[in-house]
Amino acid sequence: MTSAFDILQERGFVQQCTDTEVVRKLLAQPPVVFYCGFDPTADSLHCGSLMPIMAMMHLQRAGHTPVAIIGGGTALVGDPSGKTEMRKLLSPLDIAKNGQSILAQLQRYLTLDGTCGLFVNNADWLLPLHYIDFLRDIGRHFRVNEMMRTEAYKQRMDREEGLSFIEFNYQLLQAYDFLKLFQMHKCVLQIGGDDQWSNILAGADLVRKIAGKTAWGLTFPLLTTARGAKMGKTAQGAVWLAAERTSPYDFYQYWINTDDRDVERFLAYFTVLPMDEVRRLAQVEGAALQESKAVLAFEATKLCHGAAEAEKARQAARAAFAKGGDDLSAMPTTMLPRTTLAAGIPILELLLQAGLVASKKEARRLIEQGGAYLNGQPITQVDLIVREDALENDAILLRHGKKKFHRIVVQ
Repeated sequence: MTSAFDILQERGFVQQCTDTEVVRKLLAQPPVVFYCGFDPTADSLHCGSLMPIMAMMHLQRAGHTPVAIIGGGTALVGDPSGKTEMRKLLSPLDIAKNGQSILAQLQRYLTLDGTCGLFVNNADWLLPLHYIDFLRDIGRHFRVNEMMRTEAYKQRMDREEGLSFIEFNYQLLQAYDFLKLFQMHKCVLQIGGDDQWSNILAGADLVRKIAGKTAWGLTFPLLTTARGAKMGKTAQGAVWLAAERTSPYDFYQYWINTDDRDVERFLAYFTVLPMDEVRRLAQVEGAALQESKAVLAFEATKLCHGAAEAEKARQAARAAFAKGGDDLSAMPTTMLPRTTLAAGIPILELLLQAGLVASKKEARRLIEQGGAYLNGQPITQVDLIVREDALENDAILLRHGKKKFHRIVVQ
């Protein structure tokens, strides 16, 4: 029988595992209850969260039972892993609201109905804790010298701001999560990014010490693109899973702009296409590889926003490159009063209002370097005044470089 571990390994998800052969056998016999934690410090997850989400999706499709845990309690403390400074602490109300938004996003990928999968909040068991009892019953199983050897703590200790005592407690709290999920739901496997390895080991060790049972851990690689950028980050900021933060069109465009060297990896990670199809799509070159990127963009957008929004984004992208002919309504759009256009608006201001640049200085540089376009034509004058005669079907199409479009519509 094929193990879900082999599925994850073939697609590149496995970085470290507490016992490869045991976990492989374990995941060949569903259902196994496993969990992964998500940080509720924003009202949306971003593309950097897709590695654990997709891994959970593959495991659930193989018959296993996911537990998605929102760190409503640990977010009140802050995870120092991979952080160079202490996080801003949020109120319980903000964390609860963010958790509900994140649940809606996770449900696009996972079935979290209380039977096939669970959604839990660690605030439920962390907030009622009695501090002295917790130190006596849980804290005594941790050794400070061992904790200080973990990379997350070492990095913070080497910096001027140091590590706060509240953050130092984080590993105990996350380990306690694993113990509670083992006790309440028979959860025996924790998965997460490789920066969570020491926390995962601490949790498995706590299960062994208190419950006398074995639990396991598995981590994924921490992704960067072939250009060295952090996964899910652009010059404009994070690529969010919430349509209100990143439109389905911009989400689609993020994947279209994938570096050629990342196509195979990203098809394996961020779609559910069979691996034979992934390899076939990645082995082509030139224009055919651009079509493979379109497949990646459509499949990733379909998972996140649904087939209808993915199709709208695909059609809008095709229309933009063809300069008309299809529906452009899915493209990011800025509404502009007709009176503003009648009076005339400097192109530097228009590019800034469209969000294609961060400043007028950047807009000037873009034009001087030949990277700005209006209705498909290069903009050559930095002092250009855009007026009503630029309208085509009551709209203006702006472009930054080869692939970043924005539509201006008059009202």
